[in-house]
Amino acid sequence: MEILVKVGQFLLSLSILVILHEMGHFLFAKLFGARVERFYLFFKSWFSLFKVKRGETEYGVRWLPLGGYVKISGMIDESMDKEQMKQPPQPYEFRSKPAWQRLLIMVGGVMVNFVLALLIYSAILFTWGDEYLPTKSLKYGVACDSLAIEIGFRNGDKILTVSGQEIENFQQISHDILLNENREVVVLRGSDTVKVNVSEDKLSRLVKNPIIFIPRFPFIVDELKENDVAEKAGLKKGDKLVAINNEPKQFFDEFKKSITENKNKTVTLSVQRDTQIVEIPVNVPETGIIGVVPVTDLKQFFEINKREYSFFQSIPAGVKRGLTTIRSYLKQLKLIFSPETKAYESLGGFITIGKIFPSTWDWQAFWGLTAFLSIILAIMNILPIPALDGGHVLFLFYEIITGRKPGDKFMEYAQITGMIILLALLLYANANDVIRLFK
Repeated sequence: MEILVKVGQFLLSLSILVILHEMGHFLFAKLFGARVERFYLFFKSWFSLFKVKRGETEYGVRWLPLGGYVKISGMIDESMDKEQMKQPPQPYEFRSKPAWQRLLIMVGGVMVNFVLALLIYSAILFTWGDEYLPTKSLKYGVACDSLAIEIGFRNGDKILTVSGQEIENFQQISHDILLNENREVVVLRGSDTVKVNVSEDKLSRLVKNPIIFIPRFPFIVDELKENDVAEKAGLKKGDKLVAINNEPKQFFDEFKKSITENKNKTVTLSVQRDTQIVEIPVNVPETGIIGVVPVTDLKQFFEINKREYSFFQSIPAGVKRGLTTIRSYLKQLKLIFSPETKAYESLGGFITIGKIFPSTWDWQAFWGLTAFLSIILAIMNILPIPALDGGHVLFLFYEIITGRKPGDKFMEYAQITGMIILLALLLYANANDVIRLFK
């Protein structure tokens, strides 16, 4: 069921973005009198799930849920309609329009995606406000994974600055460490101020695993798996673990480490139950998992900041968030194309994208992810690769500057080359997904 929910959200988000992207091309084409022969959701494939003709345009849905397209008369695109291009240019064709009109037709989809993202972010802030965990409220510091420990962080570190800047939102810290060129993190360790430098040799692993620490929190039992070790031993919901084998422990990460170190052994857990301390012996299995789910609702441990926005406040705030996201994603692209980081190894296809959606239907998360994917779609489409909008824009700029159109044969070969590049990238990204499934 969880997979179906993820797939449903992914397909709905993709459909919204593709339809509106192609609508951008469609509207500018209509505005300038260019004939649109087809408007389809999803890529051209062997058959259509639905199609209907209205006026000069055929509208439809293909069966392969990838992308979409509009077929504009007199344009060399993925349709590769060479016969039409052999005929004399007609006034209603794309190739007959002035360069500036063709330019607007080509960037129309990208423009819609950018504007859509800003509108969605504004709507999210107006509807749900902005809720986040302030870095300063992490009174227990952070719990580190193995990579964070290797880099130089320690459990309990309190983050003071990243690249010389205080980070108000804790969830931004890992992101800022990865994307800023100066990767010096200042932490409070006990009573000492310590500088942690993230070296270049750690970047490739950091790209694959950017969340290297989480807020440290006490271990309070939220849920017990039925008939598992902990339930049989006598643990109850609401128990607060305070020691293991008479050694005081306070935090979930400490208990997790100790339990793992005591596989196939019996340990004594000290739990605070109401006002009493109860000693509970537990036989730790080979797996090192005893069937306890801790309380992870951070509102129980920390002060969460939430800001409400009026309609008129949400618009500039949404625009600011959108522009920040765009700048951030451009930095991520720089990392991907950098051989030193090997970030290209972390590229994923449709499985990776589908996994980012929550396993339960959450409209706030859905629209937030849709806005982010809209930005990705816009930026990827404007890259100067033939067969993408950016490739057509590049050739149009060439025409505007030189006063000469690229030849039809050149455009055909460029289109084929671009499609080969895109197919190779698509295969590579989705192959990474398949490989990761079997790791």
